[in-house]
Amino acid sequence: MAKKKNDDTEKTPAKKPVKKAVKKSVKKPAKKPAKKPVKKPVKKPAPAKAKTPKVDPVPTPAPAPTPAPAPQENGQENGSEAAQPMLRILAQYIKDASFENPNAPDSLRTDHDAPQISINIEIGRQMLDNNTVEVILVLGAKAERDGKIVFLCELEYAGLFAFGNISEEHIQPMILIECPRLLFPFARQIMAELTQNGGYPPILLEPPDFASMFREEMMRRAQSTGGTNTFN
Repeated sequence: MAKKKNDDTEKTPAKKPVKKAVKKSVKKPAKKPAKKPVKKPVKKPAPAKAKTPKVDPVPTPAPAPTPAPAPQENGQENGSEAAQPMLRILAQYIKDASFENPNAPDSLRTDHDAPQISINIEIGRQMLDNNTVEVILVLGAKAERDGKIVFLCELEYAGLFAFGNISEEHIQPMILIECPRLLFPFARQIMAELTQNGGYPPILLEPPDFASMFREEMMRRAQSTGGTNTFN
């Protein structure tokens, strides 16, 4: 007999596919960073340029006339012309020069001992007017060996000086100290050339102390005149 299908056979229920939930990614708009305020550079005011004042050129003073004008008799000076002492060389010159070499050529031999040399310095002056004076520097060099003269050198070197605005008590120191001091370097050079041209080593004189010589001259005058000094 045909078997009947068992309708009562359990049917396995079909599995329905399970739908997975799909997560959609939602793009959120990105937050833009806040803009920082831009600092504008502050312009500093430029320092004011100092204006250079215009300076007018200083005019060159005109040369003083020669010879210098005599000081005013009433002793009063006007404005800017007052008060400045003035001393100026107007001329300088040789008045006399000599060189004696009596025992040459024997005195020039190198096997002789060196001679002994003595130096003499004197100062002469002559007033030409109230503000002009001639000052003479007298230099002498005498060389001796065994009592005999090796050479004899003498020089008179002079200068003509103008002065002004100098008080009476300062005139003598000016004439006997400052004027010879100005003349000495030139006279020293001439003495050196004279002795060298005579065949000997040049004599190079040391600068004398004219201030000390002036004091000695004033003391000598005071003794000879009984304590008073006069200018001549």
